[in-house]
Amino acid sequence: MSERIVLKKDPSTGEKYFETRLKGKDLLRAPSLNKGTAFSREERKKLEIEGCLPCAVENLQSQVARAYREYSEFTTALSKNNFLNTLHDTNDVLYYKLLMEHITEMLPIIYTPTEGLSIEEYCHEFRRPRGLYISYPDTDIIEDILDQRVNYEVDLILVTDSEEILGIGDQGVGGIGISISKLVVYSLCAGIHPSRTLPIVLDVGTDRQAYLDDPLYIGWRHPRLRGTDYDAFIDRFVTAVEKKFPNVFLHWEDFGRDNARRILNKYRDKLLTFNDDIQGTGAIAAAGLIAATNGLGKRMRDHRIVVFGAGTAGCGIADRFVSFMVKDGLTLEQAQKQIWCVDKQGLLNSNMTDLTEAQAPYARAPQEVAGWVRDDAGRITLEETVRQVHPTVLLGTSTVPGAFTEAIVREMASHVDRPVILPLSNPTRLCETTPANLMQWTDGKALVATGSPFPGVNLKGRAIRVGECNNSYVFPGLGLGSIVARARHVSEGMIDAAVEAMARTCPVYKDASEPVMPVLEQVRDISRAVAIAVAGQAQKEGLAKTMGDAELEKAMDEAMWEPEYVSIRPA
Repeated sequence: MSERIVLKKDPSTGEKYFETRLKGKDLLRAPSLNKGTAFSREERKKLEIEGCLPCAVENLQSQVARAYREYSEFTTALSKNNFLNTLHDTNDVLYYKLLMEHITEMLPIIYTPTEGLSIEEYCHEFRRPRGLYISYPDTDIIEDILDQRVNYEVDLILVTDSEEILGIGDQGVGGIGISISKLVVYSLCAGIHPSRTLPIVLDVGTDRQAYLDDPLYIGWRHPRLRGTDYDAFIDRFVTAVEKKFPNVFLHWEDFGRDNARRILNKYRDKLLTFNDDIQGTGAIAAAGLIAATNGLGKRMRDHRIVVFGAGTAGCGIADRFVSFMVKDGLTLEQAQKQIWCVDKQGLLNSNMTDLTEAQAPYARAPQEVAGWVRDDAGRITLEETVRQVHPTVLLGTSTVPGAFTEAIVREMASHVDRPVILPLSNPTRLCETTPANLMQWTDGKALVATGSPFPGVNLKGRAIRVGECNNSYVFPGLGLGSIVARARHVSEGMIDAAVEAMARTCPVYKDASEPVMPVLEQVRDISRAVAIAVAGQAQKEGLAKTMGDAELEKAMDEAMWEPEYVSIRPA
């Protein structure tokens, strides 16, 4: 086991502090302990770092100002990302404090869309490992690898097998970047202490031939593992995690379409686990639609919804919409019939032989679409679907840039007073269209939220802020609430509670002229509200120990870490 870093509290003074055996330059190389020029004179003496730092003793705010000045000198998003990654490897507190003070500017740099560029370059720019790498050849030593973690106490593990990263596909070992960046979002947006999180990549090979042929590729150089060997490897991993961390919140990220839902269904009732691509994306999209529906004075049950891109995310969103339509009085079958899913094979119909388990409930009967126009390949296109359905909601998770054409949007808007259009594909370059186009083609009537950040739109002298339908509003609070409550599972009811809490924070909820999504500066307050709702629902369902309202709020506040320096003492 590496150096154990545990936050303690002085029983006599209540002061928080770290206790460590590290001294000298070894201490300065530990990002969770390093304070740089903010080490006090006393700490420098006791920790044997006198002379290792310049004379001045600075405060955190001075360091933030210097770091932001340096950050601002970089001219590209990727170079800014590289600078922040280096800072992350140097000083955790300074890194998070800088992000917190510039969250709207920097979240797109450390998360989507820029993190995708960074992941694509991972093997060419590898500098320092972070997290754990568990490759298939190491199946027999998974428990030993888990013991190599730096942080002793772990509340949250984020794991990926890198098959479908951020709309850019199979990234092999480079997928560790998404595990790292999303854990940063948990800490930044919900205050989960970074020392209690653990990023992991399950390296099961890659089917990207360019990586297999690249002499600089540093992952397991093997075609991607499939079938029973893959399933056995996942099971060995989960068994090891349960043994080492019986109460951990296990977050699955960017698994392939054929595996993501199957893995979630297999383990969701056995441990505290969650898949953001299925459940988180569905939750934030549902929150946005519920808020817009409320602002428009309409009902969820009355929507006609077209989903373009019926993969893991698209079907997860459809499922969450169905959940709230059922709550609004429809039967399950009626609700599913209010959603039309279009994928690469066109509008899904029940005659197709390649439907996934998630797609099947949304496939239309052949007789229902018998008279619809098909293209030369025999597919019912998105444009034909919109023409036939007259949808009130158009949602994109296709990663097909430009898919929402002017003709499609104008056709939709000709039948709906206030269309809700959610082009959610990311990164930005893969978005179905731009908010500027949507506002122009609907004369500003569309309610729009995107999956990546876009600048505001100026339409006929009217400034329109574009809300980002970002999972960061939901999954950090859902994780925090589950952890604080010590819930046994993540139930559908807990996710719905997160959705409803999030919807109430959306500006459009009370006023249809306002943006769909709130500003990022509010995200910690939003995460707290979501976490309390999730924990409360877990208690109602008997999945967690009951706490009174005051006790729960106190526990939540104590769990939400603020990036501030604490005293460091020699062990």
